Amino acid sequence: MNLHQFRFVQEAVRRQLNLTETAKALHTSQPGISKAILELEGELGVDIFVRHGKRLKRVTEPGLQVLKSVEVIMREVANLKRIGEEFSKQDAGTLSIATTHTQARYFLPGPVAQLRKRYPKVQVVLHQGMPEQVARMLLDDVAEIGLATEALAAHDELITLPCYEWQHVMVVPAGHPLAALERPTLEQLAAFPLVMYQPTVTGRTRIDQAFERAHLRPLVALEAIDSDVIKTYVRLGLGVGIVAEGSMRTEPAEPDLAWRPLGHLFGSNVTRVAFKRGAYLRQFVLAFAELLSPRLTPALLERAMAGQGSDYEL
Repeated sequence: MNLHQFRFVQEAVRRQLNLTETAKALHTSQPGISKAILELEGELGVDIFVRHGKRLKRVTEPGLQVLKSVEVIMREVANLKRIGEEFSKQDAGTLSIATTHTQARYFLPGPVAQLRKRYPKVQVVLHQGMPEQVARMLLDDVAEIGLATEALAAHDELITLPCYEWQHVMVVPAGHPLAALERPTLEQLAAFPLVMYQPTVTGRTRIDQAFERAHLRPLVALEAIDSDVIKTYVRLGLGVGIVAEGSMRTEPAEPDLAWRPLGHLFGSNVTRVAFKRGAYLRQFVLAFAELLSPRLTPALLERAMAGQGSDYEL
C-alpha cells in the first residue's frame, strides 16, 4: 500500500464518490484511480466501497474504519512536510488562511502586515468563503488557520479558540431619522426595511433570534455576505443596514453614513480562530495567532492542540 492509494480513497470520499471529479482534482485518470483503490482493497482484504458496476455507491462499515486511519496517516504526512519546511527554511514558507470577507477586509490587514514585517520570507495566501467553507478548507488541508464567527466550533475535528468579541451596529445615511437615536429599539429598526448579512454569516443568527423573541417580523430588503455591499445599498436608500462594528471603524471615515451600536439588542459575538486537530503548527503560524490576539500564546495553543482545553474567558 502507498500514499497515492490513500490519497485516492480520501479524495473519492470528498468528491461524493464521483471518480470522474476525483480524477480531475488529482490530475490523473479515472481508470488509474479505480485500479489503485481495488489494489488497496485487495491488500487489506476488505471492500472499502460498495459498487454498482464500476460506480462507487457508498462506504462500507470496514471502509469507515479505513478512512479514519487514512485521515491520520495523511495528516501526519502533512505534519512531516511542515516540520521539514520549518527546520530547513526556518523563517520562510506559506501561511494559508481561510476566512470570511469581513475578517479579511477589516480585521486581518493589521496582523498580516505585522507578520510580513517580522517574517518577510513568508508568503500569505487568503482563502475567502462562507463560515462552513472556512471549516471545510481547514479539514481538507487547504488552509492552516481559520477565522470566522459561525460554524467553526461545530466541528469536532477542529480546535477552536475565541479570538475577539464584537457587536453589530446600525448604519444609515447621515440624514436618516434613526441617525438621531443613540439606542434604537427593535421596534424602531423593524419599522424600516433592513439590509443585512445572509443567514449563515457574521452573527446573523443572533439578529433573527432577537426579532423572533420580540414577535417582530421585519422586512429584509437585501441580504449580502460582506459589509461593503450592505453599506453600498444603504447609501442607495434600500433600508437600514446592520453590520459588524469593525466595518465602521475604518480609515478614512465615512461622513455620509451614521452608525450606532446594537449590542444592547443583539448581544455580543465571538470570532474564533481554528486549526485542524493534530496539525503541526510552524513558528510563524504560532506568531501569527498571537498577533490575532495576545491571549493566543504559543503555550496556550500547544496545550489546546494537545487536547488540554479549547477555551478561555475573553
